[in-house]
Amino acid sequence: MTTDTAPGWVVVGSIADLTPGEGRTYVVDGRQVAVFRLSDGTVRATGAVCPHRGGPVADGQIDTETVVCPLHQYRFRFADGSCTDDGIGSLEVFAARVDGDRVAVRLTADLS
Repeated sequence: MTTDTAPGWVVVGSIADLTPGEGRTYVVDGRQVAVFRLSDGTVRATGAVCPHRGGPVADGQIDTETVVCPLHQYRFRFADGSCTDDGIGSLEVFAARVDGDRVAVRLTADLS
């Protein structure tokens, strides 16, 4: 993992490492981050551990707006990490982008 040229961005790997419609977990600055390649070619990044029971979020099914934890099928929004069910908690959401053939994430609160 290397730091991208823009401050705060960290390159986690190649876009070729991500299958469209699936996710993969990376460790970024000591934190587990799930990175997803959506069917439209964009990427999204969230915390990799479900707040409910610690499920592996990167293994969940996705659409363009949500990821479903594979353990108990709780659905989390990519936009803000909130769960569609009350009382479950939220995932952290991180900025993610494709830069050439590289995928980069930023762990700051600003998603742009």
